[in-house]
This record gives sequence, structure tokens and C-alpha cells, in this order.
Amino acid sequence: MTDSSLAIVVLAAGQGTRMKSATPKVLHELAGVPLLGHVLNTARALDAAHLLVVVRHEREQVASAVAALAESAVLVEQDEVPGTGRAVELAVDALPADFVGDVLILSGDVPLLDAATLHELVAEHRRADASGTLLSTVVADPSGYGRIVRGGEGQLVRIVEHKDASPVERAIDEINSGVYVFGVNALRDKLAHLTTANSQGEKYLPDVIAALHDAGMDVSAVPTPDSWKVEGINDRAQLSEAAARLNALIVRGWQLAGVTVQDPATTWIDLAVKLEADVTVLPNTQLKGATVVAAGAVVGPDTTLVDTEVGAGATVRRTDATLAVIGAQASVGPFSFLRPGTEIGADGKVGAFVETKNARIGDRAKVPHLSYIGDAEIGPDANIGAGGITANYDGVDKHRTVIGAGVKAGAHNVFVAPVRIGAGAYTGAGATIRNDVPPGALALNVTPQRNLGGWVHTNRPGSAADLAAQEATGSAEAQV
Repeated sequence: MTDSSLAIVVLAAGQGTRMKSATPKVLHELAGVPLLGHVLNTARALDAAHLLVVVRHEREQVASAVAALAESAVLVEQDEVPGTGRAVELAVDALPADFVGDVLILSGDVPLLDAATLHELVAEHRRADASGTLLSTVVADPSGYGRIVRGGEGQLVRIVEHKDASPVERAIDEINSGVYVFGVNALRDKLAHLTTANSQGEKYLPDVIAALHDAGMDVSAVPTPDSWKVEGINDRAQLSEAAARLNALIVRGWQLAGVTVQDPATTWIDLAVKLEADVTVLPNTQLKGATVVAAGAVVGPDTTLVDTEVGAGATVRRTDATLAVIGAQASVGPFSFLRPGTEIGADGKVGAFVETKNARIGDRAKVPHLSYIGDAEIGPDANIGAGGITANYDGVDKHRTVIGAGVKAGAHNVFVAPVRIGAGAYTGAGATIRNDVPPGALALNVTPQRNLGGWVHTNRPGSAADLAAQEATGSAEAQV
């Protein structure tokens, strides 16, 4: 049910200069989802009445992502006044005038914070009837973080930023996570009095806590023991650390759900991936996007699947596949490259060093090795010999090859599209098929073979080949 007394503000206006990227910091991905997407997903799980996202730097890109990730979110654009305090002030102004309740404030670059932790934070804030509550944690190295300053009885007094902290305050290891809950009326009142009189020249949101305390209102800091949940992402090193932690959680979750992951350290699984029980994932495998793997399938080693469906009992080894469908009990690999539009039927086979694109390969059909199958349809029970090529491009347009059921294509065939091979037909080794082949026919390119006797001795006298031929025939004269 919607919590009508809760509004959530997500701060996503920062420039993120330490990321050193043309991509906005909050749009860098973890497990296939932008950092901001993780935060918005968590926010939606709380069923707040209002969700607002503050944007500024790279506004168009971030706004477009927000629209795709959370249609109901309201965008708020930060002005030239810097600081998180100003960002929240503008967001609160964008709330309906009659909103009465609590405002939960999240950062768009803190992707691992879960809904359960936030639910407990809001519940504690309401149980204490506090004006302001923040989430804190203890870290081994608090450098760069705002410190939690408590009074003699352990009550929260204020937050001091690292650059403004005294040596004694810098020794404090309890830090502000940047996650807050405020009563909206108290928040609105204190935001109006924030100034930029600090070392950064910004309106600090943490100053609201001190202002509430000084006004005699109840404020508190609720610590979480899992400091990794509130770690922000500021550079690519932190991004990779968060990715590894999240991936470990994802892999463990699938293991507990009945999936065998032989080497978790080299297995990467995106959040949107779906795996059924009794799937086996072998080392050095990446399952990305909306990939789905059915029960009993074996994927890997050394395999990357993107937005790919794998049927029950299929085997996919040393393969790169994108937007492909692999049928039940099919066999793919090793060293196969399945490009978008590939569909392999049940019990089908795509073997070593085969590339496919926009191709439908029927049930039990086989493309065992060393072939390119593009813009093609191969019927059930057909077999394509080694080195088969569907020549789909005439220099201007792409054309389609249709190979019927039960066709047996010889080695090193080239099918010059558009062309149709009728059901049950055969094609001879080395044939170049430019015209349609009727069902049940044998298609050949007949060229008489000529043997020029003695050619090696005449043209390569004394060579290794010449000496071998003399040994085999008994004399040079016998070659002629």
C-alpha cells in the first residue's frame, strides 16, 4: 500500500568529476543497472506517495534515464546555488502544498542500500517522533566523510564535514551516510535559514540537523552495522569494488536457489538474469541483460550471453551470444558467435568456429564447424558441411537463404542468396549454389580435373616435394 505520509527525494545533480567520464556518474552501471536505477528501484519498494529526483549536470541524459527507470518520478532542476541543502530545498518546494509527513533523502550514487534498512530507518524516526533522523555507520577510515558528533549522553548534536572538522572531531569514526528522514515542516523551516558560510561555499544539508538540535527538537542518528550498504560511488575504483560485492551477493543468491556456480570469482550475473534450478555455470562466464537459462542447461566455461534464452538441458561452451534463442537440448560451441536474431531449435547444433546472424536453425539441424550462416533459414534435420557460407550480401542489399528439411550440404559450400534448397536435397563438396535446388535433387558444380604429370620435377627440381615424388615413384622419369 502507498505510504501517503512519505516522500522520497533522490539527489542526482552532482557532476561526478572523479569518475572522469563522459557518462554521468549516476548512469554508470552495476550488474546491468545504472547506479541511479538501483536507488530508484529501492525507493519504489517503499511505496512512497511522492518520488522526486533532483538533477542538474548532464540534465538531459539523467532525466531521460529517470523517465525510463521510474515514470512516476518528478524531476526537480537545481539552480546555480550549490549544495545538497539547496537541492533538497528545491525538492521540498516541489511537493504538494498540502503534503504532511516525512521526507526521506537518498543519494543517487549509493546503489547498495536496501529497502529493508530504509524501512527500519523510517520506522525508527516515527517511533521516536523525531524531527530529523539520519543513518550512520562506523568505518575504519573516516577520511572525507562528515563526522557524527554526539553529546555526553550519546545524543546526536550535529554533523561536521571533514574539511570543517577539528583534529578531535576528525578522530571520530562514526560517519554520516547522507541518508536522512525529516518531518517536512521542520525541514522546510530550517532549509530556509541555511547559508553558504563554510569552506565549500555550499548549502549543507547536514546543517539542518544542527539547526533542529539547537532549536530543541529531537534528532537522532541510527547506526547500521553494514557500512558497505551506504558506500557512495565517486570513482571507477569504488565502482568496481561495489560491482564485485553486488555480484557476490547475486551469485550466492542463485547458489542458494539451486544453481551450481563452479567458480563464483569468475562468474558475473546481472540482476535481470533468470536461472532455473539445476543450471550449471562454469568458470569465466558472464550472463548479462535479460538472459534466461532453463533447468539442466550447462553454460560455460568462457562464455558471454547477453539477452539470450537457453533451453532446458542445452549446452553452451566458449560462446559469445547476443539476442539469441537456444532450444532445449541444443549444443553450441566451442568458439561459436551467435549474433542477434539467431534461433537454434531443440536438439540443434552450432559447433566450433561458427558465426550466425538473423538465422533460424531448425530442430535437430546441425552446423557443426567453420561456417557463416547469416540471414538464413535451415530446416529440421538438415546438416551443413564444414566451411558452409550463406553469401547474404550483394554489395547493396541483404538477401535470405532457405535450406529445407533434411538437406545434406557438402563441405565448403557457398549459397549465393537469394536461393532456396528444397527438402531432402544434397549439394556436392565445394559447390557454389547460385540457383534454387529442387527437393531431392543433387546439386553439383562439375569441373573436370586435370593432372599434369611431372609438373613438380619440371618446375621445382630438387625441392623437397620433388625428392618425395621421386622416392614414391622410383625415379624422376616416372613422374613424367
